[in-house]
Amino acid sequence: MSLEETREETQLRWNGGLEFTAERAGFETRIDGDQRVAPSPVALLVEAVAACAAIDVVHILQKGRQPLTALSVSTRFRRSDTAPRYLKGLKFEFHLAGQVDEAKARRAVMLSFEKYCSVYHSLRKDMELEWTLSLNGEPAGGRD
Repeated sequence: MSLEETREETQLRWNGGLEFTAERAGFETRIDGDQRVAPSPVALLVEAVAACAAIDVVHILQKGRQPLTALSVSTRFRRSDTAPRYLKGLKFEFHLAGQVDEAKARRAVMLSFEKYCSVYHSLRKDMELEWTLSLNGEPAGGRD
């Protein structure tokens, strides 16, 4: 299927300055290159990786009948100092709560980044990735 035949389409509208509004499927996302009124494109990309991985983790744990009660993800990122200022490194801290088996939680995060997270797999292959996991407030390992 060619790009012309795909149904995946987003419209971007310039609002002045470095502010834009993207629209897709009836939803709008504000974007600001100066990060004054909305996230920057790079910040949105990092948020998209975090959300993609979190969705995978929830799906994997639910399939494994793990009673997850809460999940949050903190992110850090490092960019190249020179143009193009691409992402050089990402770090995610997954905070899970519930009666979740630690090994299954670790495996869910690992599977997301190694196999399922389409946003992460769309990025540069030479980018560094780190992640940590805490379960019910206690450190539970990671990949540093």
